[in-house]
Amino acid sequence: MKGIYLDHNATTRPHPAVIEEMCACLENGWGNPSSSHAHGQEAKRILDRARAQVAALIGADPQEIVFTSGGTEADNQALCSGMAVAQPGTLLTSAIEHSAVLDTCKALVTQGHGVHILPVDSEGIVDLAQVAAALEQPAAMVSLMLANNDLGTLQPVQEIARRAKAHGAIVHTDAVQAAGKIPLDVRELGVDLLSLSAHKLYGPKGVGALFVRRGLNLPALLHGGPQERRLRSGTENMPGIAGFGKACELAMSAMKARSDHSRRLRDLLERSILEGISGTRLNGHPEHRLPNTSNLAFEELVAEDLLMNMDLEGISVSLGAACHSESRKPSPVLLALGRSDAEARSSLRFSVGESNTEEEIHRAVAVITAAVRRLRERRTR
Repeated sequence: MKGIYLDHNATTRPHPAVIEEMCACLENGWGNPSSSHAHGQEAKRILDRARAQVAALIGADPQEIVFTSGGTEADNQALCSGMAVAQPGTLLTSAIEHSAVLDTCKALVTQGHGVHILPVDSEGIVDLAQVAAALEQPAAMVSLMLANNDLGTLQPVQEIARRAKAHGAIVHTDAVQAAGKIPLDVRELGVDLLSLSAHKLYGPKGVGALFVRRGLNLPALLHGGPQERRLRSGTENMPGIAGFGKACELAMSAMKARSDHSRRLRDLLERSILEGISGTRLNGHPEHRLPNTSNLAFEELVAEDLLMNMDLEGISVSLGAACHSESRKPSPVLLALGRSDAEARSSLRFSVGESNTEEEIHRAVAVITAAVRRLRERRTR
């Protein structure tokens, strides 16, 4: 029986049109885009087109897009290079950021920078009053993810950016999970830096981008050549970039249809579990979240046991962020919401995508229901 993939926040299967675009680039655009001959100029044309496609997805100018190896590199460059040119002060971030941000913050602390971790409420949203209080002290930079990868919760980045800019701080948002799922416009958000990753929106792994607002002059993270406005030296990953550009183009044209489809299936799955299985609860905000994400706690169960049971039935779900999947520790995001260790260990993340069907959701719910009953009966023996 065909497997059911409900882990689209971890990664997505590349769209057939993306694969086609990448293959065409490998066959016809294999030249070095820095070369002046015909082969190089064909590659340069592909590079320019992809840059324009990525920029269009977020309302940026093509010249403001810097290609990277993924969201992690984009986050690292945003924070490390941003703090190098920011006004004196602290870097503000939240307790539920991706490890690409939080681990970079730890590295910055060892270099003498100050970092202030903002708490979140029980639904995973940063308190604006806490932000305002933190901004009363000298702030160099604010970095807040637009959408959380475990919960799907959306942060009030636009309002926080407005306040931070009034204090002269540089503003970065990690939009890796949000891109392609909700409309994005860097001008409306008011951010200086924004991180993207191709494999979260039906593109290939190993390629991402950093939006760098025109006029913000960052130092390079990688040195060695003139590529990417000298901010990211090295010959470009042309097939990956071509696929990324195509994925962004598809995301723009299909965003509403994908979002409506995901929301309908997510709500069906969530409602069926919450109403049909006792002792379940939603983690995160019920409304201010991505349309495809549901994080659910199963009382008196260890989510890892439930995940293994589902995997044996061909259903792929997650304990949370893929970067924490091997740590065997409870989700730091759920702990930051005030969940107990046991509650955090009882939670699973479901993230649907465009390939999922209503039939798959019904089958997944049946498997989950049977597995929960089995595991709970085993505990009472």
